[in-house]
Amino acid sequence: MQMPMGVTPTEADVSAVESSAVESSAVEPSAVESSAVKKSPSAEKTTGSFDRVSNVSMYALARRGMSSREMRDYLLGREFESSVVAEEIERLEGVALLDDHALAETLIRTLQARKGLGRSALVAELRRRNIDQVAIESALSVLDDDDELDRATVIAVKRAGQLRSLDATTAKRRLGDFLMRRGYSGSVVSKAVQQALAPSGPTFR
Repeated sequence: MQMPMGVTPTEADVSAVESSAVESSAVEPSAVESSAVKKSPSAEKTTGSFDRVSNVSMYALARRGMSSREMRDYLLGREFESSVVAEEIERLEGVALLDDHALAETLIRTLQARKGLGRSALVAELRRRNIDQVAIESALSVLDDDDELDRATVIAVKRAGQLRSLDATTAKRRLGDFLMRRGYSGSVVSKAVQQALAPSGPTFR
């Protein structure tokens, strides 16, 4: 505010000038807050990608257990960026939603109970599921050889009862082939067949 020449400014006039200067230099709070809160386009894109990939991965895991490799291939197949997929795999492993060791142990128990599979067939199935090799070896290391033989023998005895119409030689060959297809080793198959076809077992032609 400019005073006419020869007029002495009063205290009120000085105060009015100072107040005007302060108001003109102040920035509206709403403008500052809006600038601070607003996200950059790249940040919004990253957040959106995380939300989508997380939804997809959780939906997949709700249907069945998956290995880390299976999940990675699945997410890449859904056309997520490799960096986003890597972060999601790391997150899932960090909270134990992806755990190749636990998955290998679970599959072994299930496949033995439902299908009576032997060691080599178990290895093939675990590899088909793209489970980490170290996890496979760790899960198989706890298997007991005696349990393997007992399981093969139970299967052989049950199967032998269905081969009564065959001669002993043919029955022995078919029984051995059947156990081999189930993934049992040659030594286990030989012992299991011998016990299944013992004199106390079924009679053949």
